[in-house]
Amino acid sequence: MKKQHTQPHIDAFAALLLFGIFAACVLAILLTGAGAYRRLTERDQVSYERRTCVQYIVTRVHQSDSMDQVSVEQFGGVPALKLLDENGYVTRVYCYDGWLMELYTSVDADLEPADGEQLLKADGLELSMDGNLLDITVTQPDGTQENFCLSLRAGEGEAA
Repeated sequence: MKKQHTQPHIDAFAALLLFGIFAACVLAILLTGAGAYRRLTERDQVSYERRTCVQYIVTRVHQSDSMDQVSVEQFGGVPALKLLDENGYVTRVYCYDGWLMELYTSVDADLEPADGEQLLKADGLELSMDGNLLDITVTQPDGTQENFCLSLRAGEGEAA
């Protein structure tokens, strides 16, 4: 009578089972990591869009912040930030049709808000000026609002 050797089959089955468990664990970790990465990148994108819009406006104001070159006006029925330069040109920053827009023209040009360049998505821009304080509120596409106030140097002259 021959003796059956079942030990090699059990060893192979145990190794295959161990490999399967290892592969399942690796897959679970990868899927968890991918989900976390996706959530982080979405959060970072929203934060980037908010910061970029606010930083853009702040930078544009700081570039023109001298000798009363910054003002708020109505431009084609929408509030606009009017930034004059010393060469007779004006830059208007405003919100139109779901976008933060910019229009750089001569002071006497007859253009409309639709003629500007689309910069960033934004649902609204509220501007008010009280003396040298410029209050700006940007409404993001998701409905959140970013409010900031700048103290202008306008009227004090340029720094030497």
